[in-house]
Amino acid sequence: MVNILIVEDDFRIASIHQKLLESIEGVHVIGQALRAEEAWEFVENHPIDLLLVDIYMPDQLGIDLIIGLKEKYAHLDFIMITAARDVELLERSLKAGVFYYLIKPVQLEKLKDVIEAFQQRQKLFEENEMVDQKMIDVIYGKSITRLSSSEVLPKGINELTLSKVIDIAKSLPEGTTAEEIGEQLGASRTTARRYMEYLVSKGKMKAELEYGIVGRPERKYFYL
Repeated sequence: MVNILIVEDDFRIASIHQKLLESIEGVHVIGQALRAEEAWEFVENHPIDLLLVDIYMPDQLGIDLIIGLKEKYAHLDFIMITAARDVELLERSLKAGVFYYLIKPVQLEKLKDVIEAFQQRQKLFEENEMVDQKMIDVIYGKSITRLSSSEVLPKGINELTLSKVIDIAKSLPEGTTAEEIGEQLGASRTTARRYMEYLVSKGKMKAELEYGIVGRPERKYFYL
């Protein structure tokens, strides 16, 4: 059983996350902390394994809360959830040892995948006494999108943006459109289409025409 504490100052978002978490087998939500001070009280008085932490709390920056808790409670794990796009905050979070970093608005299916990946990692630790490379690859490989080092990207295709497009497309097995990808990237539909057409040319995505009730057919993309 994974005991989770939600640290989020918006009770509506916290309630949405709690409802999803409670639908996952093997998860128990200890409670919701609306302030960093409340998070400390929960950790000191309850058995907690994992905290979902918003980076901007009313009384303390989420990353500073994580660093403080980790110093006293080394067993704790953290998932950072934030609307911030600051690379420095991401870097600080990674150095603090967060398990994962999610950008708001969080796709609930993505949050579920991350929690299940955490459960899988915990299961590996419990079931194995010795470490081998296969175990390491399972732990690290699931969150890494690899591009071949020999692959030369064409002009207008950025490696980091391409990785984001791949991650988003992977999380949408029912397919997606250039407009939907653009919204999640914070980019134009034209930019999103350029990246997905590139992936189609590489055989990593396929495109189909979807005919609606009215209007022209829409090009829908599926990750292979």
